[in-house]
Amino acid sequence: MSTLPHSAHTSRPWRIHEIAYDFRLEDVWALPVRGSLEDFPLMVEHFAAGDPSESPSLAVRALFAIRWKLGGLLGWDDSAAGLGTRVPTLRDRLPEDLRDAAPGPDFETLPFRSLYLLEDEWAAEIANETMHGVLHIGLVPDVGGAYRAQMAVLVRPNGLLGKGYMAAIKPFRHLIVYPALMRQIEREWRALRANRVTARA
Repeated sequence: MSTLPHSAHTSRPWRIHEIAYDFRLEDVWALPVRGSLEDFPLMVEHFAAGDPSESPSLAVRALFAIRWKLGGLLGWDDSAAGLGTRVPTLRDRLPEDLRDAAPGPDFETLPFRSLYLLEDEWAAEIANETMHGVLHIGLVPDVGGAYRAQMAVLVRPNGLLGKGYMAAIKPFRHLIVYPALMRQIEREWRALRANRVTARA
């Protein structure tokens, strides 16, 4: 698991560049996932089905519980602060070919909405009182004809509150949340691939 330079995201011809052009690139991470283009839909579906409240990491579970509690108390996650109310959805910016494409899977627990799903790229958005954010996952060619996955987080903070919030959570993201997430993704991806191999045998 490792962070990547911003150029690992900005240098790729991702479609998200033309859509989230006024968002700040916050983080770029190499995901511990390697596979083929055919594996990408399964990868995306599994990611969207994730639930941080069931994370193997006690610290991650505690941090998300605190965040949801604060959001409820302070009204950060009210519908009036979300997509289509405080900020327009980025689906309004999609070019015709992406608007007609499948948006991608629904999230089971997290308040994200898929924007579009291509053979090697997926984007989803979230908005609350603190920021408007984009989760982006793409496949990059690797050795032997395989692909490796990388994740980028783009944000547009909502004023001083948003900037302060993003600055405050940065240490927790980098020291606790992302490392635990990467370990969990690696374990679960290996199990998924093993199950597929067994099913085909």
